[in-house]
Amino acid sequence: MRIPVPRSLAGQLFAMQVVLVAAIVAGCALFAYFTDLSQAEETARRQSRATAAAAAHSPSVIEAARSEDPSPRLQPYAEALRKAAGVDFVVIMAPDGTRWTHPEPGQIGRTYLGHTGPALRGEVYSETYVGVLGSSVRTVVPVYDGKKITALVSSGITIQEITQQVRKQLTALLGVAGAALALGGIGTYVINARLRRHTHGMNTAELSHMHDYHQAALHAVREGLMMLDGQRRIALFNDGARELLGLDDGAVGRPVAELGLPAPLMGALLASEPRVDEVHLTADRVIVVNTSPVVGGEQRGTVVTLRDHTELQALSGELDSERGFTQALRSQAHEAANRLHTVVSLIELGRADEAVDFATAELELAQVLTDRVVGAVGEPVLAALLLGKAAQANERGVELVLTEDSRIDDGVLPPSLPARDLVTILGNLIDNAVDAASEAASGWGGDPLETGSVSGRPPRARVTVTARADHDELLLGVADSGTGIDPADAQEVFRRGWSTHGAGRGLGLALVQQAVHRSRGAVVLAQGPDGGAEFTVRLPLHTAVVPG
Repeated sequence: MRIPVPRSLAGQLFAMQVVLVAAIVAGCALFAYFTDLSQAEETARRQSRATAAAAAHSPSVIEAARSEDPSPRLQPYAEALRKAAGVDFVVIMAPDGTRWTHPEPGQIGRTYLGHTGPALRGEVYSETYVGVLGSSVRTVVPVYDGKKITALVSSGITIQEITQQVRKQLTALLGVAGAALALGGIGTYVINARLRRHTHGMNTAELSHMHDYHQAALHAVREGLMMLDGQRRIALFNDGARELLGLDDGAVGRPVAELGLPAPLMGALLASEPRVDEVHLTADRVIVVNTSPVVGGEQRGTVVTLRDHTELQALSGELDSERGFTQALRSQAHEAANRLHTVVSLIELGRADEAVDFATAELELAQVLTDRVVGAVGEPVLAALLLGKAAQANERGVELVLTEDSRIDDGVLPPSLPARDLVTILGNLIDNAVDAASEAASGWGGDPLETGSVSGRPPRARVTVTARADHDELLLGVADSGTGIDPADAQEVFRRGWSTHGAGRGLGLALVQQAVHRSRGAVVLAQGPDGGAEFTVRLPLHTAVVPG
């Protein structure tokens, strides 16, 4: 017959624990039984020795042993001593073993059953022997009259009596063992009931499979996944979270506050309420964070998902630049149409020379910056970016100037410096500079003492760009003619959300700093030559190619 095995892990543990407790209790009971039996025999031996020694040293026994018929005098004494000492027999005998006393009077006069040789040699001898009353633990002690052994005294307790005493103790022991087994079973049941709730009644195979599935799912998810316990310590994380947050194997068990994350991101991870699609910046990445608390009567932890938004943010910035460039081209096309109509009208009026002069002047103005950018910047991505930003700036009435010392030959930038990061850095810096210069020009009040314009006209809004690659360093500088930035905010400007244009802005400079950090460079804010802000970015060219 096959014994049914409990299906759940809790049931299996309960069965094993009950068997283990029962085995321990049974082992303890057997150990206690044999220990008590051995102790009872030793106690009986001591008791019989004490009783026999007391009789052997009694003056009445010594005196009676001298008489011709000691039995009438010794039998009452031996029975009284037996009852008082609690032993089963006290036998006083002659040196040849003839009994003078016995609990059964019919045995008086017969030969003692047992060994008397050691006692006749003057020793106190104990043994276990089968006599008239059955097996007993007995002690034989010599009786001296002077130096002569005149009698022997044997006292003993039967094994049956010892066994009865042990059985009484064993009954109490079994009661205690049963109570211990019952308490152990109840305690085990309570513990395993709790375990059953936590394991949802699953067995070891199911738990093992769940662990395997858990590990496979955890590492198969491309997005970052992280679990925090109730104390906001990291319980586990997958490969995506390791990459996005720069975690190592020792991060498990560490509080989130000790990871050195940016304050806004750490605040989102420590928040007790859910966070949905929040964008946060680390030193190298743009991360979309979602958090969901694990609640089961109390908050037990938090599930955090992380999505890398870095490339998407960069593509979004490039798309914004392309849209701006397209709008600028559309506006220029509109302006070109207006100028073409002007040229046609001049020709129709018979003023051909003036038409040629007007068209030539417009072409020269439009071509100067293009020639300057193309001649100085051989890197096509940067050249296209500068031309597009120049068109956008011109639409807003801002002049974009490329400094004379700007020079970046094609092939100088290494693969370790991606063009996307350069677009992020230079594009955001130019956009901010154009905003600042345009606002400063539009807010001019006409006071030459404040603006420095002697004629009283508003100064030309201007953005100056420097792009130079020399030695092992790429230098990008953007200065504007705006109102500048308070030196006290020199570090705050790079914080996500900092902006002078209201809510919903303040991401551009944070992305600039992030891209600079990825390229192991540095960005510095200072006051520019036109009174506005000047940002200088220095990026190392580790694999720079010397231009030919």
